[in-house]
Amino acid sequence: MSLDNSKMAAHIRNHGVMFSRGLHLLVAVLVILSGMARAVDKSNFKKCDQSGFCKRNRRIQPGSSPYAADLDSARLENGVLHLNVLNTQTGILLKLELYALQNQMVRMKINEVSPLKPRYEVPDVLVAEPEVASWQLGEKSESVLEGSHGNAMSFVLTAQPFRLDILYDGQLVTRVNSRGLMNFEHLRTKKNVDPPQDENEEEKKEEEGEEQEEEVADDSEIEDEKADGMWEETFKTHHDSKPNGPSAVAMDFTFPGYEHLYGIPEHADTLALKTTKSDEPYRLYNLDVFEYDLDSRMALYGSVPLMLAHNSDRTVGLFWLNAAETWIDITSNTADKSMFGRMMDYVKGDQEVPEMNTHWISESGIIDVFFLMGPKPYDIFSQYASLTGLPYMPPMFALGYHQCRWNYNDEEDVKTVDEKFDEHDIPYDVIWLDIEHTNGKRYMTWDKHKFPNPIEMQNNIASKGRKMVTIVDPHIKQDNGYHLYKEAKDQDYFIRNKDNNEFQGWCWPGSSSYPDFTREDVRAWWASKMSPELYEGSTHNLFTWNDMNEPSVFNGPEVTMHKDAKHAGGWEHRDVHNIYGFYVHRATAEGQIARTDGRERPFVLSRAFFAGSQRYGAIWTGDNAAEWSHLKASLPMCLSISIAGIPFIGADVGGFFKNPDTELLTRWYQAGAYQPFFRAHAHLDTKRREPWLYPEENTAVIRTAIRNRYALLPYWYTLFYQASQTGVPPMRPMWVEFPEDSKTFAMEDQYMIGSSLLVRPITDAGATSVSVYLPGQNTTSMVRHTVVKEETRWYRMDTFDKMTGPTQVSLSVSLTTVPVFQRGGSILPTKERVRRCSSLGAGDPYTLKIALDAQGSAVGQLYTDDGHTYNFQKGQYIYRQFEFKDNKLISKNLAPVSEYNSKSWLERVVIIGLSESPNHVSLISQGGNTQSLEFGYSVQRVLSIRKPAINIAEDFEISLT
Repeated sequence: MSLDNSKMAAHIRNHGVMFSRGLHLLVAVLVILSGMARAVDKSNFKKCDQSGFCKRNRRIQPGSSPYAADLDSARLENGVLHLNVLNTQTGILLKLELYALQNQMVRMKINEVSPLKPRYEVPDVLVAEPEVASWQLGEKSESVLEGSHGNAMSFVLTAQPFRLDILYDGQLVTRVNSRGLMNFEHLRTKKNVDPPQDENEEEKKEEEGEEQEEEVADDSEIEDEKADGMWEETFKTHHDSKPNGPSAVAMDFTFPGYEHLYGIPEHADTLALKTTKSDEPYRLYNLDVFEYDLDSRMALYGSVPLMLAHNSDRTVGLFWLNAAETWIDITSNTADKSMFGRMMDYVKGDQEVPEMNTHWISESGIIDVFFLMGPKPYDIFSQYASLTGLPYMPPMFALGYHQCRWNYNDEEDVKTVDEKFDEHDIPYDVIWLDIEHTNGKRYMTWDKHKFPNPIEMQNNIASKGRKMVTIVDPHIKQDNGYHLYKEAKDQDYFIRNKDNNEFQGWCWPGSSSYPDFTREDVRAWWASKMSPELYEGSTHNLFTWNDMNEPSVFNGPEVTMHKDAKHAGGWEHRDVHNIYGFYVHRATAEGQIARTDGRERPFVLSRAFFAGSQRYGAIWTGDNAAEWSHLKASLPMCLSISIAGIPFIGADVGGFFKNPDTELLTRWYQAGAYQPFFRAHAHLDTKRREPWLYPEENTAVIRTAIRNRYALLPYWYTLFYQASQTGVPPMRPMWVEFPEDSKTFAMEDQYMIGSSLLVRPITDAGATSVSVYLPGQNTTSMVRHTVVKEETRWYRMDTFDKMTGPTQVSLSVSLTTVPVFQRGGSILPTKERVRRCSSLGAGDPYTLKIALDAQGSAVGQLYTDDGHTYNFQKGQYIYRQFEFKDNKLISKNLAPVSEYNSKSWLERVVIIGLSESPNHVSLISQGGNTQSLEFGYSVQRVLSIRKPAINIAEDFEISLT
């Protein structure tokens, strides 16, 4: 939820008493609101030329870098290269550390040798210090130093100007500071306008000589620094005191041979990143943005400073570990190979080489960057996960359908909605409560009039196998009678302002304070509040939604916290801003785990995020609008976040703001059913839009979309297990599965779910046809897991029609149509029986859907466990592979050491694309018993084998003769 006219007006109307501290509070809020109509007011958010550090760094011209590497200082310590880098203009000395890392990665850190005070280095994002390999130094001259690790990774470091070239397999993949845009603003003392006046000071000045002279400046110098925002800055009415002065860091990175870049979410923009020449840079700064613009590089709710570059030969990645506000410029270029100098021999291609140039600028911290060498997309996901952590394994219910709005009014409303789902035979797993369920926006409380019996309400929901989620935001109402505020205040847990007083901002409760979640003790305190004993009215079936955790501060600059606010350890908020929401998310998830002594998996949805958030739960794309353009934009937004390491992602079905028409809502359900996080949500002022409130024709289509989601839950659950082991996201751009097919590189209107399903949602009003691209040769074989040149078959999930790629097909569509194709060579595990929620289908039988490739083969996996505990970490799970080859379906145990008893059995096997009907189908069970099976063969060349009736955990073989 974001600040908007109608929401705040309603809040003031209902809770105006909270503003009794002063009329100026209300006036200030209304001033903010006056600029906000039915879309984002861009004037409330900075552009680069309104941000001093961005403006200063962006005006640096290429080709005049003052930085020089001192090769005489180079030394290896425990395999790490250390050397000094000198700013020849200022005389400031920097230290560079270059690491060769295991798993084909390189790390570069640059910091001051002797800073006036420590500079912020981001903690807690890396799951551990990466395992260091050893460089072997090679050729060294006055101007060049070379090194390598093994036969694959190597570097060439040029002394003046400083430049680093990184190679893999003898090919140049990344150039560092080749354009000379590096800038490291050293910490310094502020210059004085007037020289010292008394004699003692004059004597001291003479004794200190030049060093003292540097502390004095004339008026023109001071004015220049003010204009550049080096020592103070004002945006609208908000003043930033900048007590530490300028501290920005910047570096340029070039990707030779590449034309497509991806990642650095969150932006409402295309999947393939655009050039920012003559436009705003991409901005990473977590902000509460109301009904965001599309086709924009504006900052949104989360930030992941991970960029991927891809071409038909290789995928590489760059991870910029910095939690401060960051801007990224991108330009495309065609460079003459003569510009590469001695690197010319390491670049493939003709004389002209395409390249993507990037310029990264952060307000504070150090330069800490990781280069991920790939070379394939799956390798990048694994490498990044080894740094920031594997995605967590969600409970099964979290993958079902979620019903939410701001707000369900009371317990009777909740009961009615729950019953209506059953009445209309629509499954769902979770019902959500927004801020109005609380006692005056005091989180972890209940409105005693509207929700007098919260435990009974939750138990009634849970009796049907369902769950509930309540919103818990990080702003705490300033009220000494409110237990959370009183405890936090007494323990000095709140962030402080620049004057060292308790920071006060305005959010939904009115005057609010914000816990300092960067502190471990504060996170532990917050986590303890998740227990039913301390969260009054909660149960173990209640889960959590962290909203507004950018953090949102209605009366703050850009609707967030002042940068000169103070955190523990002497750090300013500017240093930690982008990681604040990550810490809120983490503390909440850890609290849910602790409340069951580590037995149950958590579910926490967060709006703000950073690198590493994948370890703690789901996120969503924020406050979108009920417009076709926002439905269309949800696809590249989800894909961008997914490939940036956070796979549990979705968009509000129907759009949060405004009222969707019937067709739009129906199409959004069809699209949302094929996204990882599947939740409908709506604004307080929108019309009620539960599925049964629409014409029966549309309700039926929505019902089918949701049921299709539940049928595919075994596949989704398997994909999330694989993600938790490998980092490979369930929702993938086409190029991830077809890395050599250049037609897929900018494709964002269709995507893959796993390696088996291609989905092309309908995102245009009144569509009667849609174009779908079906990739073909040079694909990764489903059976052999290698890139092979073979015919690729695709089968429509609704009609079983076979098509052969590569081809562009035009399909006629109606309201009931969702173009979904199963890839030839794949096996999908499904559950076809309709249940009210996922937990009621835990013991239901499976159907295997086998789509044959050109060789008549297919392969797939199934993962299952109890769906909610951490017992799978103790080996209590099932992980099986099904392979169809030479007319035999064989089930094999992929985890022999695991042990889990499942009640589910194999009910049906559907083989699609079988050229002729067999005469006989037989089952050989684990014990060696053989039995004949019933089957049917259709004109669509589909064989249906009925009731093998063998437990899904057993080895078996089904033979066609």
